[in-house]
Amino acid sequence: MAVDTFIPEVWAAELLVTLEKSYVFGQPGVTNRDYEGDISQYGDTVHINYLTDPTVATYTKNSTNIDPATLATDDDTMAIDQSKYFAFELDDVDRRQVRNASDLMGKATARAGSLLRDTADQYIATLMAAGAGTILDPLYLEDGTDGANAAFRMFRRARAELTRNNVPTSGRFAIISPDLEGLLLGDARFIDASQYGSNTPIMNGEIGRAIGFRILLSNNLPEGTYAGSPPAYSNFALFGHPMATTFAEQISKTEAYRPQNAFSDAVKGLHLYGGMVVRPEALVACDVDVDLGE
Repeated sequence: MAVDTFIPEVWAAELLVTLEKSYVFGQPGVTNRDYEGDISQYGDTVHINYLTDPTVATYTKNSTNIDPATLATDDDTMAIDQSKYFAFELDDVDRRQVRNASDLMGKATARAGSLLRDTADQYIATLMAAGAGTILDPLYLEDGTDGANAAFRMFRRARAELTRNNVPTSGRFAIISPDLEGLLLGDARFIDASQYGSNTPIMNGEIGRAIGFRILLSNNLPEGTYAGSPPAYSNFALFGHPMATTFAEQISKTEAYRPQNAFSDAVKGLHLYGGMVVRPEALVACDVDVDLGE
């Protein structure tokens, strides 16, 4: 029975592994876990300390009296204000007819992890889009040369904004929707490696990198509000660096139990998390309508 074979620490660890392998927005390289700290319950806070910049002044030989400034820190808090749960059961009658009941429970747990991941990823995506320090003008992109050129200019503009804000060039990412990906797949600047010094085209039309951005695909980008012509699909595109957003999570509790009103084994779990945009200057967002035609 699940209650007899259930080990909370092992199942919680398996759930976290499932989450971490599946994230787009919550993965390393898009967000950071620098302030994850200890999370034990909903409503906990993670303290984030910022060191204020020291003053740089001019030194004149034989005349400047150096008066060192006292280093100071500012404190901010990230609330662990998201709590999601799962719960499922396997009836004793069904258990008798299943060849490997423990395997079925394991698969259900993995599926629960996937659904928790998707919910948390949508949360982080919305957080990043709302917290971006730079919002580019909305774009309406039709399939074809003009649309691809406009999309490439968006990438160039995002790159310039991040560079102007002294965001490191290494580690930058771009997260786009399936519709924008469909438009970019028709542009050699995104799918032909010879554009970057290689004579071998990228296999299967894969989009890997463009002008310094690692390009990722997600269905969880927030819907845009730009009113393009149908059949356009509007989603935000996000450009940035993992220094911008911090994320913290924990599978707080996993329990196996026998429900009082049924003859079954059941498992339930609680996922706690929170996030915060700590460096908005390292995020650029753009509301993009893409029309791929009929």
